[in-house]
Amino acid sequence: MNSIGEDCNELKKQYDACFNSWFSEGFLKGQTDDSGCAPIFRVYQECVKRAMREQKIELREVGSEYCTGSEYDNASSSGGKTHPKTKS
Repeated sequence: MNSIGEDCNELKKQYDACFNSWFSEGFLKGQTDDSGCAPIFRVYQECVKRAMREQKIELREVGSEYCTGSEYDNASSSGGKTHPKTKS
């Protein structure tokens, strides 16, 4: 699958290759540190954000933090007022 911006396709391929390598050679063997792909991910992410701006696509959630698991449960049970990083 191509990226949202044609200029980002090569970066996406590089990130996908890095992620797939980490997943199969690291994560599945118990290594959870995925920081090796962070530099290419940041460059790819900036490219995607630029492409979205150029195409006038606005997603308020871009760049926002997302809650998962119990953090989501805590945030939703308090009406969404608890920040996922704070302890209740």
